[in-house]
Amino acid sequence: MEISNVRLHGVGRPVLLLPGGAESGDGFFPGLVEGLTADPGCQVIVYDRPGTGTSPADGALADAASHLSGLIDRLGCGPVVAVGQSLGGAVAVLLARDHPHNVAGLVLLDPTPVNDPRTCARLERTTGILAGAAAVPGVRSLLSAMVRAAAARVARRSTLRPDCAAALARTARLDVPTLARAVRGITHLSRNLRESDLPRIPAVVVTADRAPRSHVRRAHARLAQALGAPLVSWPGATHSVHLDHPDETLATVRTLVTRTEPPTGP
Repeated sequence: MEISNVRLHGVGRPVLLLPGGAESGDGFFPGLVEGLTADPGCQVIVYDRPGTGTSPADGALADAASHLSGLIDRLGCGPVVAVGQSLGGAVAVLLARDHPHNVAGLVLLDPTPVNDPRTCARLERTTGILAGAAAVPGVRSLLSAMVRAAAARVARRSTLRPDCAAALARTARLDVPTLARAVRGITHLSRNLRESDLPRIPAVVVTADRAPRSHVRRAHARLAQALGAPLVSWPGATHSVHLDHPDETLATVRTLVTRTEPPTGP
């Protein structure tokens, strides 16, 4: 079956990649597609849902989970292991809550804490303000230059692998109004999310190397507890944990995939 905007790589346990923000899936997770198709042998699904990446269609965050579940049904490949970073992690959580039959496991890479309404409200408010400022002549280019400069500093400090540095540079070319549209509605979704409604499936929550008492770190800890999952943090990991720790990220996904594989033999 041919479905627009879907890229399928390899064969085996299906893994759905969910990038952060409104980014395209192509090249967002350096080495993950190649690594998973080689070992343990996966079918990696790269797809830009409406409102993100290269998708020509408009879409809302509130519709993301149902849209992705419909995609999985159309592909006939469920249940999938959903790997999401940042906003993609929040979408993965919503997908597992609302359509658990289509999710075999979760790898959440410093996910936007959709279980913390205060943090989500701050995120939605901030991106909305920045999007409004970007409409002022000259401000949009100034914001873009500031983001690119910050990404360049991170790349220099972290001595990123070349493919990871290239991925960071691409994400630094973000369009603030598009990002604001991508997160619109996350406050409402967060206020209506009960951690007790999350399924107990194989999962892992990777959090950046931040202060233990930070709101985001504590939200990630609650999310891990609700899922019955370990909370993992690597020294020096930033929000872009998949770029500054690509090998650990690949190993984590591989381990999770093997935990979801059906038993073989009698």
